[in-house]
Amino acid sequence: MSKKPRNKPLADWLRRRFDDGQRFLVLCLFAGLFCGLSAVAFHLAIHHLFHGLWGMAETMDPLAFHAVMLAAPTFAGLVVGLVVRYRAPDCAGSGIPQVKAAYYNKGGKISGTSGIWRFLIGSLYVGLGNALGREGPTVHLCAAISSRIGRWAFRNPARVQSMLPVGMAAGIAAAFNAPLSALTFVFEELLDDFSMKALGGMIISVVVAAAVSRTLLGEDPVLGAKIAADYTTSAWMLIALPLGLLAGLIGHGFVISVLRLRKWFRGSCPLPSWLAPAAGGLSCGILGLAAFHLTGMFGDQRHSVFSIGYDSLEAAFSNHLSVKILAVLLVAKFAAVVINYASGGSGGLFSPTLFFGGMLGGLVGVGFADLQHLGEWIPAFPSDDKVIGGCVLLGMGAMFAAVVRCPFTSLIIIFEMTGNYSLILPLMAGNIIAWQIARRLQPVSIYNALLLQDGVSLRRMSAYRGARDYRNLPVQTIMTHEIVALQAGESPQEALRRLAHNDQSFHAYPVLDGSGHLAGIITHYELVAAKSKETILEVVEGRELIRVAPETSIHEAARRMIARDLQQVPVVSPAEPAKLLGWLTLNDIARQQNTVE
Repeated sequence: MSKKPRNKPLADWLRRRFDDGQRFLVLCLFAGLFCGLSAVAFHLAIHHLFHGLWGMAETMDPLAFHAVMLAAPTFAGLVVGLVVRYRAPDCAGSGIPQVKAAYYNKGGKISGTSGIWRFLIGSLYVGLGNALGREGPTVHLCAAISSRIGRWAFRNPARVQSMLPVGMAAGIAAAFNAPLSALTFVFEELLDDFSMKALGGMIISVVVAAAVSRTLLGEDPVLGAKIAADYTTSAWMLIALPLGLLAGLIGHGFVISVLRLRKWFRGSCPLPSWLAPAAGGLSCGILGLAAFHLTGMFGDQRHSVFSIGYDSLEAAFSNHLSVKILAVLLVAKFAAVVINYASGGSGGLFSPTLFFGGMLGGLVGVGFADLQHLGEWIPAFPSDDKVIGGCVLLGMGAMFAAVVRCPFTSLIIIFEMTGNYSLILPLMAGNIIAWQIARRLQPVSIYNALLLQDGVSLRRMSAYRGARDYRNLPVQTIMTHEIVALQAGESPQEALRRLAHNDQSFHAYPVLDGSGHLAGIITHYELVAAKSKETILEVVEGRELIRVAPETSIHEAARRMIARDLQQVPVVSPAEPAKLLGWLTLNDIARQQNTVE
């Protein structure tokens, strides 16, 4: 029996009253309103919950204080683990990978229930002290709202899908009070291309969401840092170059740490999946209390490792933190965020990334200021407070570019968050250096890498990069990530028995040495014919090996394969040609062509 359609009189009235384009713009306005209100509610829930927790703990004796600050993040992690395990499996992590998967793989559909759960457990997890941010979950929450509006109002699947960027932009605009960077982030991270067709509705939602946020939370930037706006171009700004280098390396270390520890929690950790976030919360409590004792901080700054930590960024801007405090906060927050996120907590990476960059910039700035005092041979520069504040801002931008990999957004978001526009030249230089270094060391960005780790293959994203000719897509969008590889030291007979037992028979297989490095390629026919050989390495050793990088275009990869009469090639890291990242076949290329056509 067919399911009877729901009666939606208001939606039917909108269809009769407005054409498709007009109805879309009207709904973008309502999406901006609801997303702005939800983002403000999420912000206030986290703020009041954490400050209420901290205020209560401060009134207790030292033993009870420590017990509360250990128990609160642990309890929040336990709740998140149970909800994610039994109710809302897509509410772990930041939410941005889930939005990307929904946009490309599910036609822009995110259930309203997941948005409600994201609000509840995100508020609890970050509000009870865990060291993640609110911006990613805000994006997921607002995307769920706009998706629900789109499914209510439109029958056209393309229109439903187009509502997701609208909600994503509104969420960023309201969370950061940053309307311009909200637009650039959606284009850089979600759409991966600039489209005037997508811009109109996003602008409406961003304006409305930012207006709601400013009306309820105030006009001030998210960071109330008092940075002088009269910086003039000076030689000291060259410090952006080594700062960009350091941010690129530390940002890459952060991404790799998250991915590797997350893989361990999902594969080798003895704890059940629902208990892992509680372990992450306990670890955060230990690190936060350790930083509390090591820094000896007073006032509101004592809780900087816990929760979001923007108070400490403002203190760093004002040169109120010593080298010891800056170093402790950087290391402790780094470790806490890695563990919280990798263990399955519900929170984002934007705020922690800015925190790392600010502490790193503060360290470099303090060191530079001390260097100026060593001798008169160093040119006269602005005051220490001014230089250190500038370095904090430069570090925030460079770290954001290294971790999130959205270089334009990393420029604009710093301006909008701090209200300062006078360091554009060094900010551009540092950001591009950090972005290039991180991109070279890890070609796949963190959100795409998280999707791949979850088994969401980019080759399923048929709309990836919009309507651009599929031949210009990078091979990483269609390559196979689940690779059946053979070991160089095993015999052909052993390999054939294992393949037959696992029912894995392919035209060819990559061969890895004892260190996991690519040693060659062997076809199934060669494997059968080489039964007399003791090891597979004897068959493949000395052969020329054709490789492609993840960002090689499909057209170029196909040209190389046809020129060498190959049916498959390994996809390797540009930085490590022996590191196997994926497997590309002519069937993958033909499948993508058929999908586009």
